[in-house]
Amino acid sequence: MLQIENVTIRIAGREIIDGATVRMPAGRRIGLVGRNGAGKSTLLKLITGELHADMGEVLVPGSWRIGSVAQEAPAGPVTLLDTVLAADPERLALLDRAEHETDAHALGDIHTRLEAIDAYSAPARAAGILSGLGFSAEDQKRPCSEFSGGWRMRVALAAILFSAPDLLLLDEPTNYLDLEGVIWLESYLQRYRGTIVIVSHDRDLLNTAAEFIVHLERGKLTLYSGNYDTFAEVRAMRRANDIAFNKKQEAARAHMQAYVDRFRYKKEKARQAQTRLRMIAKLQFADVPLDEHIAPIRLPKAPEANPPLITFERASVGYEENKPILEHITLRIDPDDRIALLGKNGNGKSTFAKLIAEKLPLMGGESVRARKIKIGYFAQHQLEELDGTITPVQTLARFRPKLSEGQLRSQLASMGLSGDKALTLVGNLSGGERARLMLALATLEAPNLLILDEPTNHLDIDARGELLSALNDFEGAVILVSHDRRLLESTADRLWLVAEGGVHPFDGDLDDYRRFLLSGENVPSRREEPPAPKLSKEDARRESAERRKHLKPLKDKVDAAEHQMAALTTELAKLDGALSDPLLFARDPAKGNAVSKKRAEAARKLKATEDLWIKLNEDYEAAMADA
Repeated sequence: MLQIENVTIRIAGREIIDGATVRMPAGRRIGLVGRNGAGKSTLLKLITGELHADMGEVLVPGSWRIGSVAQEAPAGPVTLLDTVLAADPERLALLDRAEHETDAHALGDIHTRLEAIDAYSAPARAAGILSGLGFSAEDQKRPCSEFSGGWRMRVALAAILFSAPDLLLLDEPTNYLDLEGVIWLESYLQRYRGTIVIVSHDRDLLNTAAEFIVHLERGKLTLYSGNYDTFAEVRAMRRANDIAFNKKQEAARAHMQAYVDRFRYKKEKARQAQTRLRMIAKLQFADVPLDEHIAPIRLPKAPEANPPLITFERASVGYEENKPILEHITLRIDPDDRIALLGKNGNGKSTFAKLIAEKLPLMGGESVRARKIKIGYFAQHQLEELDGTITPVQTLARFRPKLSEGQLRSQLASMGLSGDKALTLVGNLSGGERARLMLALATLEAPNLLILDEPTNHLDIDARGELLSALNDFEGAVILVSHDRRLLESTADRLWLVAEGGVHPFDGDLDDYRRFLLSGENVPSRREEPPAPKLSKEDARRESAERRKHLKPLKDKVDAAEHQMAALTTELAKLDGALSDPLLFARDPAKGNAVSKKRAEAARKLKATEDLWIKLNEDYEAAMADA
């Protein structure tokens, strides 16, 4: 068992952890969660011994080996495979001794120990881990120095997984992984035999891999059984119960205080008044943390544009002349498309995103773009290119110098950078705040096509939820590259696979994709039929007008159902609020029954409307496909 007993840590005079106590069960997978800056990484450093507590202690069984990913990415001439194998020093030392040992008995002991630690299968195990994290057999023979920092961090992760410590500490392990690597890691962690503590903002990873959640809030630690969704539900229920308890206690206090105020100076009631004062003093209230402010993310309204926004016909793109990365791309993007790009890192997802964003020119083929198209582009590498010596307001002003400071600050506020944050030097912003700044830049021109390449890397769980909601409210088209499966599942309705030098629609959903990846089968894709003869611009406009005329009645019905669902959801919330009053039925049973019946009727109508909405959507999508 890993025990943290009454630990206090102060950094620069500020208490990060304050008298925290928690006992984490051995051999289980534990997610460590909390808001950015709460102290999660500090707690991991305390466990590894990099930091020491001002008070309290961390108790780890003496026989446990503790492992965490090195902060320095491995580099140099050593191959990836040898770098990972070097993470098991005992095996290397035994193999070296076996080469030089002359005593037969000692040599026998060495080989017995090598068998015990499964040393002879180590190269295959190391190669399997590297393969799962995206390295081909050829890559594994190359030196670390040939890879970028992000890829070398994957090697560091592979090394610590290979070493199989008794206590594995992972701090944001998915930051350098693609979706395929995250899916493999989830499966690997589920089979891990030691104790794991994971710090992650990836809700899906915490749901899949975690058996317990430790919540770090206001310097305290609380252990919850179950995955992240269970934790969120239980915590919300506890909070609601504590708020209700406090309301009852406050009502009791007010009632007794009113009695005291009325009778404390009357001789015949003085004793009763004093008794109530003592009762007031003994009243206890639950400690309910204030709701933490979640900075908003609001995307601007997308201007209308006629479909299609972009068509590609046998397009090719790359970085070197006559060396295309992707070829024979024949696809179209419409104004209401929500497309997720799948495929391993290095297959060309970012290259295709740059082609759509006109950051790379066509090498061959054709591309036609709508006249009113406006593109917003967000890519992770842009975070490193931000000027840290100026403020967010000045950053936006470089791109739109004619806008007033008020307009610029309004744009920043829509991404959660309001007040002093808008005037803080970019170099002093957190990673999540810089990501919000990049979103503000990407949406500065109010795009109707938004391209997001790994937008969540520095966003915490709450911020990712804000982005998810904002994308679902956005009326334009979205092209999304992300390793956050929840974001993809909640926002994308089309999947395109970037693989084998092309881009093709993927038949299936993300569960199908996960199953194929873990099975080792070839992931199926559906190649488009050869393109139809190209229409003239006049014919294309006429076809688009006929298509819109045919689809509009269906779309109106879908919108009407959505409005009705929203109204019924609001009504249900009001009725639930009325029913939450514990005294409703005691005061007025007839009213309570009436509200209860009304609530049941509203729930029935909502269910019927949701079923109708699903059917209308299916009809609309079928009509879209036929049009």
